[in-house]
Amino acid sequence: MQRGRVTGSTVATQKADGLSGFKLLNVLPDGGSVEVVAVDLVGAGEGDTVLVALGSAAREIEQTRGVPTDAAVVAIVDPS
Repeated sequence: MQRGRVTGSTVATQKADGLSGFKLLNVLPDGGSVEVVAVDLVGAGEGDTVLVALGSAAREIEQTRGVPTDAAVVAIVDPS
């Protein structure tokens, strides 16, 4: 898992069947310079600090089993 901040969303009117119904979020990993696009499983929004499951771990969650993704927002980090 990686921690990052939601910087916006990606809108795609045409998606693979498995991606229908998922919001796609742009996430900038902490210390990183390249955003990832992740499916949102927790209702995160712009500016939230989140935890992102990457790679095959993103497809191990019940909601994403069989979904063509390699990044999933799995938690919103509480402010400290």
